[in-house]
Amino acid sequence: MKKIKAGRQPNRSVGGDVGVAIVLILFGCFFAFPLVFAINNSIKPLNELFVFPPKLFVKNPTSDNFSDLFLLMSKSGVVTFSRYVFNSLFITIVGTAGHIMVASMAAYVLAKYRFPGSRLFFNMVTIALMFSGYVLAIPNYLIMAKLGWVDTYLAIIIPAFAMPMGLFLMKQFMESSIPDVLIEAAKIDGAKEGLIFFKIVMPLVKPATLTLMIFSIQALWNNVATTYIYSEEKKTLPFALKTVAAGGVARTGVSAATTVFVMIVPLVTFIFSQSNIVETMASSGIKE
Repeated sequence: MKKIKAGRQPNRSVGGDVGVAIVLILFGCFFAFPLVFAINNSIKPLNELFVFPPKLFVKNPTSDNFSDLFLLMSKSGVVTFSRYVFNSLFITIVGTAGHIMVASMAAYVLAKYRFPGSRLFFNMVTIALMFSGYVLAIPNYLIMAKLGWVDTYLAIIIPAFAMPMGLFLMKQFMESSIPDVLIEAAKIDGAKEGLIFFKIVMPLVKPATLTLMIFSIQALWNNVATTYIYSEEKKTLPFALKTVAAGGVARTGVSAATTVFVMIVPLVTFIFSQSNIVETMASSGIKE
């Protein structure tokens, strides 16, 4: 019998491995193109930004676009640059932490317990995935106005707790990765629900938690928040950056630098958590 080489699937030839590698490289280049193009644009001088047809790679890199961006931000008005950064960080951190906790607790109940209306509730969450944020903008604003949360951080943070994508991902992952016998064994040993959730369930769903964290950070960090927040001292960093960059043709370089600056936080988060995203997506649709 032929020995099967370690790390190779027995039903795939060398040619198949090469073909898969080529396809993955092509798709990788395709998906990396916008990122490479944005980074190169951010370090191009103005004369290269207006070249037609546009060039992918920069010839004479410069940091003037970023220095101009920080200079304009420092002279933008009554609010300092650090205040905009604080607003975005506060909304992103609190909103992400609350979303992960609420989605995890609700998913645990729906995944491991059966009660009247549980299936109906999850079907409602699934249906909510089909609605765009633009459809819900007016109802959300009316609710925030009734609660008195307009022009406060709560108008952005509290709705983030209930994003349906988080509950859906966590429930599907818990159903496929946490055996019921494990929870039953913990109960037999005398563990309370809180101990089971925080000491057993949450460590096992770390990949899904990190995936959910990436989605939440991306949504909250890029939130301009002009619908609910009007006070300048409470506005977010993306709003301030877009306002500065919207100064006509002369600020094309600043606009390119703004694009890179806004995507730094979601990009860094994704780089450190990308392996967990693959594991979560592979497990979210599998059931015992």
